[in-house]
Amino acid sequence: MTTQLLTATRLLDFEHPALRALINERQWLALSEHDRIGAAYAFVRDEIAFGYNTSDDLPASVVLADGYGQCNTKSTLLMALLRALGIPCRLHGFTIDKVLQKGAVTGWAYLLAPRNILHSWVEVQHEGRWINLEGFILDGQYLRALQQRFADHRGPFLGYGVGTPDLNDPAVDWRCADTYIQRDGINQDFGVFDDPDAFYARCGANLSGPKRWVFERIVRHMMNRNVDRIRRSGSPREAAQRSSLPEMTSK
Repeated sequence: MTTQLLTATRLLDFEHPALRALINERQWLALSEHDRIGAAYAFVRDEIAFGYNTSDDLPASVVLADGYGQCNTKSTLLMALLRALGIPCRLHGFTIDKVLQKGAVTGWAYLLAPRNILHSWVEVQHEGRWINLEGFILDGQYLRALQQRFADHRGPFLGYGVGTPDLNDPAVDWRCADTYIQRDGINQDFGVFDDPDAFYARCGANLSGPKRWVFERIVRHMMNRNVDRIRRSGSPREAAQRSSLPEMTSK
């Protein structure tokens, strides 16, 4: 089983030169297992900006090239990096109610979205146990902008890509324990899969046919512009840092 959870697949293409170059440049293989997990996790959370790709079922190398992603595409990239670093991992599939996306997704883009949206997190094997990793979906700058915008909010928060008991202190940092940022929006559990390829083979993708065409070419760009506006609404310092993050509306 452990060997199976370390193999490459079509989506987990960690032999791709771009992923290998990243790992070599960052010297992650020289780290302890704990720190290898933390390094890959922090990279996917904060250096891959929150945004919407053309599809859920993209190879990790494409997500890395995009420089942005959402729950499913970021999960694929994190899994590929973890396996390349010798860390066994698997995917846990769900759906979330689309109300979790309200605010990040607005107008007729929100109307177009299915009521139940495919969702996933990564389960990593470390120190003899499985740890759930979901807190990497929102980059830190976007999350901080939301925390500023809703600074007076207390209690559970659902919307803008967040489903958490406490927006001001969500469990999103790697501390050898579960991390979550959208768990409170989950409404269906599909169980665990060895890889994202198996998940999409069984559950499909969120959109198909004409809706997918419209999403890829028009709607996701609207969604990404809105996410960028939210991200830029943080402090002036945060806005300045945005210039170092990838542009998400040109692909």
